[in-house]
Amino acid sequence: MPATGGRHRLSRRTKIATAALGLAIAAGALVIATTVGDPGAANAASGGQITCPDVASRLPAVPAQAQAEVQRNLQLLDTQISEANNRLVTTQGQGGPNFVRNAILGPLQDKRTSTIDRIAIAIGRQGEKPQNLGGLAACSLGGQTGSGAATSQAPAPVQSTASAGQISCPDVESRLPAIPAQAQAEVQRNLQLLNTQIAEANNRLVTSAGQGGPNFVQNAILGPLEDKRVATINRIATAIGRNAEKPQGLDALAPCTR
Repeated sequence: MPATGGRHRLSRRTKIATAALGLAIAAGALVIATTVGDPGAANAASGGQITCPDVASRLPAVPAQAQAEVQRNLQLLDTQISEANNRLVTTQGQGGPNFVRNAILGPLQDKRTSTIDRIAIAIGRQGEKPQNLGGLAACSLGGQTGSGAATSQAPAPVQSTASAGQISCPDVESRLPAIPAQAQAEVQRNLQLLNTQIAEANNRLVTSAGQGGPNFVQNAILGPLEDKRVATINRIATAIGRNAEKPQGLDALAPCTR
């Protein structure tokens, strides 16, 4: 009987330990699932991302004559945020406690101030110039903006991977002929879009590090990027061709490499 009772006690202890282990495993799985499924959790774990007040939503009605210039500068604002977030990832761990403020957020604010000023001036040429947009220039790290306005929709990387590398694309602007005045706005808008596409692809390269097989980067990042660049470069050539000789062979500049 004592032996039997001991076996019974051992059996109960084993069941309790097994149940506790199962709960621990389940809890660990829940944490992993939550982190993977929630970009905000991943952002918090990796130091956050740069967020900036949304400018487009704070603009008055934009006159038709200013639409192209305003849109071009709004695209530039997105590009600036993407570049700053890339900088945040590639310099992680560098500098002292004020490194992010001095080397990333400060220069970003300066760029945004100039770009926002150009937007206001463009609108003011055809209508009433919007005031107090300068308060939208300051950005911050970690999800809270200085003015409490909505954040930009620019993509932001959340992980740092030293081996991720950078995507390199042929420069299109330097290969263009003289651009007719009538095509300047459209060409510049699409040149900015090319920069945005590269920044987005570099973000994707960082956030998807370790995913897929050996052809993942080519199939999931470089291939789609080339398709976008082909369409954008064709729009540039078409815009020039409406008022001058259409440039040929620009499609060769579409493929990029890692």
